[in-house]
This record gives sequence, structure tokens and C-alpha cells, in this order.
Amino acid sequence: MKKFIKIMAAIMISTLVIIPQTGCGKKMETSQNGNGGSAESVEPVSKDSFYFDTVCQVTVYDMKDMSGENAEKVIEKVFKECAKYEKLLSKTKKGSDIDRINHAGGKPVKCDKLTIDVIKKGLEYSKLTNGRFDITIGKAQDLWNFEQKGSKGASRMSKPPARKKLAAAMKYVDYRQVKIDGDEVTMGTGKGEMDLGAIAKGYIADRISEYLEQNGVKSAIVNLGQSNVACIGDKHGAPFKVGIQKPVPESDEIVGAVEIKNGVVVTSGIYERYIEYKGKKYHHILDSKTGMPVDSDVAGVSIRAGYGNSTGGDGLSTTCLILGSEEGKKLIDSMKGYEAAFILKNGKIVKTDGFDLKKVD
Repeated sequence: MKKFIKIMAAIMISTLVIIPQTGCGKKMETSQNGNGGSAESVEPVSKDSFYFDTVCQVTVYDMKDMSGENAEKVIEKVFKECAKYEKLLSKTKKGSDIDRINHAGGKPVKCDKLTIDVIKKGLEYSKLTNGRFDITIGKAQDLWNFEQKGSKGASRMSKPPARKKLAAAMKYVDYRQVKIDGDEVTMGTGKGEMDLGAIAKGYIADRISEYLEQNGVKSAIVNLGQSNVACIGDKHGAPFKVGIQKPVPESDEIVGAVEIKNGVVVTSGIYERYIEYKGKKYHHILDSKTGMPVDSDVAGVSIRAGYGNSTGGDGLSTTCLILGSEEGKKLIDSMKGYEAAFILKNGKIVKTDGFDLKKVD
């Protein structure tokens, strides 16, 4: 869905990117031990793995007990949870809850509670936009051969789908066909396909953050694909810094940074996954009415919110990109606890009042 945030650890992060600030590589003091003394200074513990078609990284800076391999064990358990989430929510993994719903021919499918929660969140944003954001875009998405290859670039070997095939697929795009009854989900027409890619990573970032805190983590960064960044606590009283990267393919330019303590930054952009055919780029965020890439004035959107709001940030970042800067800004202004920065295709930046984008030296 996205990328344009870099982390600087004051830390910086968009596409998100992490750029160490002075002193970032030094050893850190952990919390006091049970005898009232200070635990041994240790380096931050960072691990990454590959889930949800992207690199997922967890870095722990401080926790109740960082002695031995405790932090590493906690992160390893986080990745086991990621594997579980992927098996439930992935559209492309055979046997996942979403795969079973999409191939049930309109029959009810019993799902995990987590899957139900994510679907409900997706429907919430589908309703909020009257279907401009629609989680049943899956069948149309299948016709496009978007391939994310590494952290930059995209497939340039494909061509857009035939208009007739796209029109046929769009007949089954309507979030109102999704019915939830207890732990069962039904795709009403039996021919539609759900794709939770525009909201699932945010939900998972929230669950990971919650798990880390429950296991004694006091300071950490959860970075899912450089588009969802959750900052737990701060770094010895100083904020983490999230750098917003210019939403242009293969660009490393940072347009500004946001200071974050115990909060999240989520971004969506049209530059990370696309196909290029006969000199024209087609990005992966599709219009739910036409099945073609959304054509708004926005190249990228970053949403800032408080801790535990990655799910909302994920849904809103995509929604705002679809709506465009004027409608998107009005939407964010009407919602408590969220701020946004819109980077337009013409290079201008439009922000809500509470989004303080600082210059980066």
C-alpha cells in the first residue's frame, strides 16, 4: 500500500526510513533492577523478518529486563505472531480466513476473532467514504500485475488489464455485500473478493505494540514495511523523529520530520508499487468505481496519531489519498486525535494545523 517514512532516532523514519541521530549508536541504560540498582548498559536489540510481502523490523531500546537474550526472545515471539496474522489475513495464502471467504461461493465462513475485527475496521472506512475506500476491490486488484520488487522500483513488464475484464470485475466491488454474523463472514454475491491490504498492517502494528508493552518493553519502534511506524515511549526523554520521504520512485530526499513520543506515523503513496507501460505509470491504489488507479492531486499522505492508532492511520492514509487533499484535509480536521500531511503531485505540502513538520539538517 505504501511507503514514504524514515526513522531517525533522536530516531528518524517514511517512505518511513530510520536515520540515527548523534549518540544513537551508544549504549543505553536499562531500567533499574530489582535491587534498586541500574541494569547493565546494553545496545538496542533489533531484528527484522519478512511478512505481509514486506520487511518488518522491531527495535527494542528499553524494557524491564534486557539481560541475557530476553529482548531477542520477545521479538522472536512477535514474529511468530506476525506469521499467525499473515495466515489469517493474507489474500494470497491458500487456506487463510480471507482466502476461504473469497472462495466460499457466498456461503458463511467461520473466522478467527482477529479476522472479524480487521474486517469490521475495513468496513468502517468503507462506510465512512461511501465506498470510495472499499475492501472488496480484490477481484479488480487481481487483474493488475503489481509486483513490489525490493524496497524500490516496481514491475515494468506488465500492461494494464483489458477494460472489458476490468468492467466485469467491478460488478462485484461493493462492501455492502459483506455480512458478519457472530464469528461467520459471508461474501453476499459469492463472486466478490476481499483484500485487507489497506488496513491490516496498521491493525497488526497495534497488536505488536500491545504485545511488547505487555512483556515489559518501555521503549521501541515497530516498523512494518517503512509505511507503518509505531513508537513506544521515547528515547531517554527525547522524542523519536519520523522523517517523511519525498514520494517519488527511488528518491531518498526527506522533506521534513515529525517528533513522536508514544505515537504512530502511517503513510500511503502512489510511488512504491506500480507498473510502467508505454511510458505511463499505473500505481496500485485503485478507484473503487472504475478499477483504474485513483487520480487525485496527492502523491503521498502521512497520518500522525497517538499510540495504538495505527489501524485508523492505515485506513485514513489510503482514504485521504483517494479523496484528494481538499476533501482529505476536511475529513482529518473533523476527526479527533489525527493529523495529516499531504504531499501533492506538484510538490506542495498541505498540512492540518497539528502536523508539525520540521526541517531536517
